[in-house]
Amino acid sequence: MATISARATDDSVSKAAGDPRCARGLDWIDSNSRWVTDQQIRLSEIPAHEFDEARRGEALKELFAASGFEVRTDKTGNVIAERAGSDAKSVVLLAAHLDTVFPAGTDVRVKRNGSHLVGPGISDNAVGLASLAGVARAISESRIRTTKTIVLAGDVGEEGEGNLRGMRALVESYGSRLAAIIAVDGPSTDHITTQGIASRRFEVSVTGPGGHSWSDFGAPNPITAISRGIVQFSSVRVPDDPRSSYNFGVIEGGTSVNSIPARAAVKIDLRSEDERELSRLEAALRDAMQSGVNSEIAFWRAGNSSLQLSTRSLGTRPAGKLPDDSPLVAAIRNVDRYLGNRSRLERSSTDANIPLSMGIPAVALGGGGKGGGSHTLDEWYDPAGRELGLKRLFLTTVTLAGLER
Repeated sequence: MATISARATDDSVSKAAGDPRCARGLDWIDSNSRWVTDQQIRLSEIPAHEFDEARRGEALKELFAASGFEVRTDKTGNVIAERAGSDAKSVVLLAAHLDTVFPAGTDVRVKRNGSHLVGPGISDNAVGLASLAGVARAISESRIRTTKTIVLAGDVGEEGEGNLRGMRALVESYGSRLAAIIAVDGPSTDHITTQGIASRRFEVSVTGPGGHSWSDFGAPNPITAISRGIVQFSSVRVPDDPRSSYNFGVIEGGTSVNSIPARAAVKIDLRSEDERELSRLEAALRDAMQSGVNSEIAFWRAGNSSLQLSTRSLGTRPAGKLPDDSPLVAAIRNVDRYLGNRSRLERSSTDANIPLSMGIPAVALGGGGKGGGSHTLDEWYDPAGRELGLKRLFLTTVTLAGLER
């Protein structure tokens, strides 16, 4: 596996920043943050719901190509831009996910509310994509040459049921060449995400005979059965340490108000810092949903075959943790010191989960500015201070990739 040398983590950050070539890149960021914001708005207004990211990917591809990167789209749908280094066997990868949680038909037009930009996906993750475009331009304007190859990627399948398929494909493609991965996700510059939270996602469905609400009253109802299971699972104790969570995110079923449904289904997200706790929650979920079905059957004194339960996995995210003394963390800490930025180590569920679970040095960083309301229609972003995030990404990339003299 490619590695980050010790030279990349010392006070050479200030020397790199003072290099005339890097100085040009930093000056470009200071003068063009509005351009980056304009690209963010443009990208955010291109719908990119699950499994339909191609249009947004094409727009990002154009931005990468305009900065002089070699650009391609892989078979998974990732948009990949490369700038070759002198060592073709070593790669620094920056990735931001293209997709959003919002379904087709959502109004994704960006509105202004004072200094805030408001729109679904404007922070998560149009800010990450625009940051990649900004870093690409800063690298191009600086005309630097690096030892390691720099790869920028807009990846698919980070949200919802995407199961991190884009990042999985990138890691498989570059393999042992990967020296470091930075997932650019959201705006915040006050954290370095070094631990990936494990998650498991399921769809639980219940099927039955269905019928008319009047003439077939008394037939077991799949919606009621699922509701009983939800209530029972919701009483399961979830620990603060290891921090864990669950969410019933989508529930569906039935055809009309006066029909007993023949099918109902619910989608659940389970998360934990500890895989063993996650397994406990999964077992409790399965037991609760089966109990809900049994209770519904017993209540109506129906036969045991009147309702059928099935559980389908929608995806898993493995856990992983970067050591606190990792050269990658040290490099980012040095960049933060140079920029006067204060940050803390954080835990989350991001594209970085995949490489972290495989022992590949990886973190998630924000692109700068401030945001809130993620995964809601009122999601917002304030670009004030975005230059800090762009400089942080630029200097970290240059430091890790190594300047060629």
